[in-house]
Amino acid sequence: MILATPIKTEEKKVYSREEYLILEEKSAEKHEYHNGEIIAMTGGTTNHNILAGKFYALLLSLLDDEQYQIYIGDVRLWIEDYKRYTYPDVMVIKGEPIYEGKGISTVINPILIVEVLSNSTKDYDQNDKFDSYRTLPTFEEYLLIDQYQYYVKQFKKTPQNEWLLKDYRGENAIIKLTSIHIDISLKELYKKVKFNN
Repeated sequence: MILATPIKTEEKKVYSREEYLILEEKSAEKHEYHNGEIIAMTGGTTNHNILAGKFYALLLSLLDDEQYQIYIGDVRLWIEDYKRYTYPDVMVIKGEPIYEGKGISTVINPILIVEVLSNSTKDYDQNDKFDSYRTLPTFEEYLLIDQYQYYVKQFKKTPQNEWLLKDYRGENAIIKLTSIHIDISLKELYKKVKFNN
């Protein structure tokens, strides 16, 4: 998802989690919550939409297994250590989702998170957001998909709690997902994506 600027008010208001959730329930748009600050999310590009949708569809077809749950875009993630709510582009949960609160719209236990990068969010997705995701005990793998070229960054957690980076470049590259034990080709993933030259 693409983040816009924080909601502007005459005075900077700090929102409680409860206030945010009430406002979010009534809102036609989605917002992230960053420890009291509400940040509007703007719309994405067609490439962003194609890549997130294609990755989700590939997972659905390749993970024909009841032990995994796959979510796209609209399912919220709560990150306790950072007091943050986000909407990852794609999430995979092994087993049953663990929900934050009483509803079924916010989860806390993904093993795999996928974000499609845009020029406006790539620094946030690769740095601050990744820092917060790494505090989730179940989180094992992070993919960052570039929408402007055949390029995917993969971060994998080791048993020693270290994160290893692997780059996949070019349409012939094949992503090897270790958290869910499947492979995805960039050629298939990027099908229908039109790069602007």
